[in-house]
Amino acid sequence: MGIIISTVNMKGGVGKTTLTVNLATCLAKYHRKRVLVLDLDAQISATLSLMSPHDFAKIRRRKRTLSYLLESIIKPNPHQKLTIEDIIYPDVCEIEALDILPGDIELYDEYLVSEMLHKQANLSESAEFEKVWNNLERDLISKIIAPVIDDYDYIIMDCAPGYNLLTRSGIAASQFYLIPARPEPLSVVGMQLLERRIIKLKASHQHQTGINPTLLGIVFILSGGGLLSRYYNQVMRRVQQDFKPQQLFENSIPMDVNVAKAVDMFMPVAIALPNSSGAKAFIKLTEEFLTKVQAIG
Repeated sequence: MGIIISTVNMKGGVGKTTLTVNLATCLAKYHRKRVLVLDLDAQISATLSLMSPHDFAKIRRRKRTLSYLLESIIKPNPHQKLTIEDIIYPDVCEIEALDILPGDIELYDEYLVSEMLHKQANLSESAEFEKVWNNLERDLISKIIAPVIDDYDYIIMDCAPGYNLLTRSGIAASQFYLIPARPEPLSVVGMQLLERRIIKLKASHQHQTGINPTLLGIVFILSGGGLLSRYYNQVMRRVQQDFKPQQLFENSIPMDVNVAKAVDMFMPVAIALPNSSGAKAFIKLTEEFLTKVQAIG
Protein backbone atom coordinates (compact mmCIF):
# COMPACT_ATOMS: atom_id res chain seq x y z
CA MET A 1 0.00 0.00 0.00
CA GLY A 2 1.30 3.45 -0.93
CA ILE A 3 2.23 5.98 1.73
CA ILE A 4 -0.06 9.02 1.57
CA ILE A 5 1.38 12.42 2.45
CA SER A 6 -0.19 15.88 2.57
CA THR A 7 1.84 19.03 2.06
CA VAL A 8 0.01 21.74 3.98
CA ASN A 9 0.21 25.10 5.73
CA MET A 10 -2.60 27.49 6.65
CA LYS A 11 -0.67 30.32 4.99
CA GLY A 12 -0.14 30.58 1.26
CA GLY A 13 3.12 31.39 -0.48
CA VAL A 14 5.29 29.27 1.79
CA GLY A 15 6.49 26.74 -0.79
CA LYS A 16 3.91 23.94 -0.61
CA THR A 17 3.88 23.31 -4.34
CA THR A 18 7.63 23.72 -4.71
CA LEU A 19 8.20 21.13 -2.01
CA THR A 20 5.55 18.73 -3.35
CA VAL A 21 6.68 18.57 -6.96
CA ASN A 22 10.41 18.53 -6.28
CA LEU A 23 10.15 15.89 -3.56
CA ALA A 24 8.00 13.75 -5.86
CA THR A 25 10.44 14.26 -8.73
CA CYS A 26 13.49 13.30 -6.68
CA LEU A 27 11.75 10.20 -5.31
CA ALA A 28 10.91 9.02 -8.83
CA LYS A 29 14.10 10.03 -10.62
CA TYR A 30 16.81 9.28 -8.07
CA HIS A 31 15.21 6.57 -5.92
CA ARG A 32 13.07 4.74 -8.49
CA LYS A 33 9.90 5.19 -6.45
CA ARG A 34 6.45 5.15 -8.01
CA VAL A 35 4.93 8.51 -7.15
CA LEU A 36 1.56 10.15 -7.74
CA VAL A 37 1.12 13.89 -7.23
CA LEU A 38 -2.45 14.87 -6.39
CA ASP A 39 -3.29 18.57 -6.91
CA LEU A 40 -5.97 19.60 -4.40
CA ASP A 41 -5.55 23.35 -4.94
CA ALA A 42 -7.79 25.28 -7.36
CA GLN A 43 -4.77 27.44 -8.21
CA ILE A 44 -3.45 24.27 -9.99
CA SER A 45 0.14 25.27 -9.22
CA ALA A 46 1.31 21.66 -8.87
CA THR A 47 -0.33 20.76 -12.18
CA LEU A 48 1.32 23.66 -13.99
CA SER A 49 4.66 22.80 -12.39
CA LEU A 50 4.59 19.44 -14.16
CA MET A 51 2.89 20.23 -17.47
CA SER A 52 2.38 23.20 -19.75
CA PRO A 53 -0.84 25.26 -19.79
CA HIS A 54 -1.43 23.98 -23.32
CA ASP A 55 -1.32 20.34 -22.18
CA PHE A 56 -3.52 21.13 -19.19
CA ALA A 57 -6.10 22.86 -21.41
CA LYS A 58 -6.32 19.74 -23.58
CA ILE A 59 -6.92 17.35 -20.70
CA ARG A 60 -9.39 19.75 -19.07
CA ARG A 61 -11.46 19.88 -22.25
CA ARG A 62 -11.64 16.09 -22.06
CA LYS A 63 -12.64 16.31 -18.36
CA ARG A 64 -9.50 14.47 -17.28
CA THR A 65 -9.09 16.33 -13.98
CA LEU A 66 -9.80 15.83 -10.30
CA SER A 67 -13.05 17.76 -10.72
CA TYR A 68 -14.61 14.83 -12.61
CA LEU A 69 -13.85 12.40 -9.78
CA LEU A 70 -15.16 14.79 -7.12
CA GLU A 71 -18.39 15.26 -9.05
CA SER A 72 -18.84 11.50 -9.35
CA ILE A 73 -18.97 11.33 -5.54
CA ILE A 74 -20.83 14.56 -4.79
CA LYS A 75 -23.41 14.13 -7.55
CA PRO A 76 -23.28 10.54 -8.86
CA ASN A 77 -24.28 10.04 -12.47
CA PRO A 78 -24.75 6.54 -13.95
CA HIS A 79 -23.46 7.82 -17.29
CA GLN A 80 -20.08 8.79 -15.88
CA LYS A 81 -17.57 6.29 -17.22
CA LEU A 82 -14.09 7.67 -16.52
CA THR A 83 -12.04 6.09 -13.75
CA ILE A 84 -9.11 7.51 -11.83
CA GLU A 85 -6.82 5.44 -14.04
CA ASP A 86 -8.25 7.29 -17.07
CA ILE A 87 -7.55 10.67 -15.50
CA ILE A 88 -4.05 10.16 -14.10
CA TYR A 89 -1.47 11.73 -16.42
CA PRO A 90 1.53 9.37 -16.53
CA ASP A 91 5.29 9.93 -16.72
CA VAL A 92 5.20 13.72 -16.45
CA CYS A 93 8.34 15.61 -17.48
CA GLU A 94 9.36 12.34 -19.16
CA ILE A 95 10.13 10.80 -15.76
CA GLU A 96 9.09 7.18 -15.58
CA ALA A 97 6.81 6.44 -12.60
CA LEU A 98 6.09 10.11 -11.85
CA ASP A 99 2.37 10.66 -12.44
CA ILE A 100 -0.08 13.43 -11.64
CA LEU A 101 -3.78 13.56 -11.00
CA PRO A 102 -4.37 17.07 -12.39
CA GLY A 103 -6.29 19.65 -10.41
CA ASP A 104 -8.86 22.05 -11.79
CA ILE A 105 -9.69 25.74 -11.44
CA GLU A 106 -13.24 24.67 -10.55
CA LEU A 107 -12.98 21.67 -8.27
CA TYR A 108 -16.46 21.35 -6.81
CA ASP A 109 -19.69 23.25 -6.24
CA GLU A 110 -20.13 24.10 -2.54
CA TYR A 111 -23.90 24.40 -3.00
CA LEU A 112 -24.13 20.86 -4.37
CA VAL A 113 -22.06 19.58 -1.45
CA SER A 114 -24.40 21.22 1.06
CA GLU A 115 -27.47 19.94 -0.80
CA MET A 116 -26.14 16.39 -0.82
CA LEU A 117 -25.29 16.46 2.89
CA HIS A 118 -28.72 17.80 3.87
CA LYS A 119 -30.43 15.10 1.80
CA GLN A 120 -28.37 12.37 3.43
CA ALA A 121 -29.11 13.74 6.90
CA ASN A 122 -32.85 13.95 6.18
CA LEU A 123 -33.01 10.43 4.77
CA SER A 124 -31.62 8.98 7.97
CA GLU A 125 -33.49 9.71 11.18
CA SER A 126 -30.43 8.83 13.25
CA ALA A 127 -27.86 10.77 11.24
CA GLU A 128 -27.09 14.30 12.35
CA PHE A 129 -25.72 16.77 9.82
CA GLU A 130 -22.39 16.88 11.65
CA LYS A 131 -22.02 13.11 11.39
CA VAL A 132 -22.82 13.16 7.67
CA TRP A 133 -20.31 15.98 7.18
CA ASN A 134 -17.60 14.06 9.06
CA ASN A 135 -18.24 11.02 6.90
CA LEU A 136 -17.76 13.04 3.72
CA GLU A 137 -14.65 14.69 5.14
CA ARG A 138 -13.21 11.30 6.04
CA ASP A 139 -14.09 9.49 2.80
CA LEU A 140 -13.93 12.00 -0.05
CA ILE A 141 -10.22 11.81 -0.93
CA SER A 142 -9.84 8.26 0.41
CA LYS A 143 -12.50 7.00 -2.00
CA ILE A 144 -10.88 8.75 -4.95
CA ILE A 145 -7.40 7.29 -4.43
CA ALA A 146 -8.46 3.86 -3.15
CA PRO A 147 -8.37 2.16 -6.61
CA VAL A 148 -4.71 3.14 -7.20
CA ILE A 149 -3.21 3.17 -3.72
CA ASP A 150 -1.40 -0.12 -4.33
CA ASP A 151 0.08 1.17 -7.60
CA TYR A 152 2.35 3.71 -5.92
CA ASP A 153 5.02 3.90 -3.26
CA TYR A 154 4.01 7.48 -2.44
CA ILE A 155 0.95 9.62 -3.08
CA ILE A 156 1.79 13.25 -2.29
CA MET A 157 -1.03 15.79 -2.12
CA ASP A 158 -0.52 19.51 -2.66
CA CYS A 159 -3.16 21.07 -0.41
CA ALA A 160 -4.67 24.52 -0.76
CA PRO A 161 -3.78 27.18 1.82
CA GLY A 162 -6.37 27.62 4.52
CA TYR A 163 -8.49 24.72 5.69
CA ASN A 164 -11.18 23.88 3.16
CA LEU A 165 -12.99 20.57 2.64
CA LEU A 166 -10.38 19.06 0.31
CA THR A 167 -7.50 20.00 2.60
CA ARG A 168 -9.23 18.44 5.60
CA SER A 169 -10.13 15.33 3.62
CA GLY A 170 -6.60 15.07 2.27
CA ILE A 171 -5.13 15.25 5.77
CA ALA A 172 -7.65 12.69 7.03
CA ALA A 173 -6.56 10.30 4.26
CA SER A 174 -2.85 10.73 5.01
CA GLN A 175 -0.46 8.79 7.17
CA PHE A 176 1.89 11.78 7.28
CA TYR A 177 1.88 15.49 6.59
CA LEU A 178 4.67 17.90 5.73
CA ILE A 179 4.68 21.57 6.71
CA PRO A 180 6.70 23.82 4.41
CA ALA A 181 7.44 27.18 6.01
CA ARG A 182 9.34 30.36 5.48
CA PRO A 183 11.18 31.76 8.50
CA GLU A 184 8.72 34.63 8.75
CA PRO A 185 6.19 35.40 11.53
CA LEU A 186 3.00 34.81 9.51
CA SER A 187 4.31 31.51 8.22
CA VAL A 188 5.01 30.44 11.80
CA VAL A 189 1.48 31.47 12.79
CA GLY A 190 0.18 29.33 9.91
CA MET A 191 1.99 26.32 11.35
CA GLN A 192 0.57 26.90 14.82
CA LEU A 193 -2.98 27.29 13.50
CA LEU A 194 -2.61 24.16 11.40
CA GLU A 195 -1.47 22.07 14.36
CA ARG A 196 -4.51 23.19 16.37
CA ARG A 197 -6.83 22.36 13.47
CA ILE A 198 -5.35 18.89 13.05
CA ILE A 199 -5.83 18.17 16.75
CA LYS A 200 -9.52 19.05 16.30
CA LEU A 201 -9.71 16.96 13.11
CA LYS A 202 -8.37 13.91 14.93
CA ALA A 203 -10.82 14.49 17.79
CA SER A 204 -13.82 14.67 15.43
CA HIS A 205 -12.79 11.33 13.90
CA GLN A 206 -11.51 9.69 17.08
CA HIS A 207 -13.79 6.68 16.64
CA GLN A 208 -12.62 6.06 13.07
CA THR A 209 -9.71 3.67 12.60
CA GLY A 210 -6.78 4.78 10.48
CA ILE A 211 -7.27 8.53 10.84
CA ASN A 212 -4.16 9.61 12.68
CA PRO A 213 -1.93 11.76 10.45
CA THR A 214 1.56 12.24 11.86
CA LEU A 215 3.75 15.29 11.34
CA LEU A 216 6.71 14.01 9.34
CA GLY A 217 8.50 17.32 9.61
CA ILE A 218 8.77 21.03 8.95
CA VAL A 219 10.80 22.09 5.91
CA PHE A 220 12.12 25.63 5.76
CA ILE A 221 11.92 27.22 2.32
CA LEU A 222 14.15 30.27 2.68
CA SER A 223 13.10 33.50 0.99
CA GLY A 224 16.13 35.69 1.39
CA GLY A 225 19.72 36.04 2.52
CA GLY A 226 22.33 38.63 3.36
CA LEU A 227 21.08 41.04 6.02
CA LEU A 228 17.93 38.96 6.45
CA SER A 229 19.82 35.84 7.51
CA ARG A 230 20.18 36.89 11.15
CA TYR A 231 16.46 37.63 11.39
CA TYR A 232 15.54 34.34 9.71
CA ASN A 233 17.73 32.46 12.17
CA GLN A 234 15.90 34.11 15.05
CA VAL A 235 12.52 33.00 13.69
CA MET A 236 13.81 29.47 13.07
CA ARG A 237 15.01 29.26 16.67
CA ARG A 238 11.49 30.14 17.82
CA VAL A 239 10.12 27.25 15.79
CA GLN A 240 12.75 24.92 17.20
CA GLN A 241 11.47 25.75 20.67
CA ASP A 242 7.87 24.83 19.74
CA PHE A 243 8.59 21.49 18.03
CA LYS A 244 10.62 18.40 18.82
CA PRO A 245 13.98 18.04 17.02
CA GLN A 246 12.73 15.02 15.05
CA GLN A 247 9.86 17.14 13.71
CA LEU A 248 12.25 19.50 11.94
CA PHE A 249 14.11 18.64 8.77
CA GLU A 250 17.82 19.34 9.04
CA ASN A 251 17.98 20.18 5.34
CA SER A 252 16.37 23.40 4.18
CA ILE A 253 15.90 24.86 0.71
CA PRO A 254 18.06 27.93 0.06
CA MET A 255 17.04 31.04 -1.79
CA ASP A 256 17.70 30.22 -5.45
CA VAL A 257 16.31 32.12 -8.41
CA ASN A 258 16.55 28.92 -10.44
CA VAL A 259 13.58 27.51 -8.53
CA ALA A 260 11.45 30.33 -9.95
CA LYS A 261 13.00 29.92 -13.40
CA ALA A 262 12.02 26.25 -13.41
CA VAL A 263 8.39 27.17 -12.78
CA ASP A 264 8.48 29.26 -15.97
CA MET A 265 9.60 26.09 -17.74
CA PHE A 266 6.68 24.10 -16.21
CA MET A 267 9.16 21.69 -14.66
CA PRO A 268 10.57 21.07 -11.17
CA VAL A 269 13.98 22.61 -10.58
CA ALA A 270 15.34 19.14 -9.80
CA ILE A 271 14.82 18.33 -13.49
CA ALA A 272 15.04 21.68 -15.27
CA LEU A 273 18.26 22.86 -13.58
CA PRO A 274 19.73 19.87 -11.73
CA ASN A 275 23.07 21.57 -10.98
CA SER A 276 21.52 24.54 -9.20
CA SER A 277 21.76 24.94 -5.43
CA GLY A 278 17.99 24.56 -5.13
CA ALA A 279 17.98 21.25 -7.00
CA LYS A 280 20.88 19.87 -4.95
CA ALA A 281 19.09 20.90 -1.75
CA PHE A 282 15.96 18.99 -2.78
CA ILE A 283 18.03 15.90 -3.54
CA LYS A 284 19.48 15.99 0.00
CA LEU A 285 16.08 16.72 1.48
CA THR A 286 14.63 13.67 -0.28
CA GLU A 287 17.28 11.44 1.26
CA GLU A 288 16.40 12.79 4.70
CA PHE A 289 12.70 12.31 3.91
CA LEU A 290 13.23 8.62 3.16
CA THR A 291 15.20 8.18 6.37
CA LYS A 292 12.40 9.79 8.39
CA VAL A 293 9.70 7.66 6.79
CA GLN A 294 11.70 4.50 7.41
CA ALA A 295 12.37 5.46 11.04
CA ILE A 296 8.68 6.14 11.79
CA GLY A 297 7.26 3.33 9.70
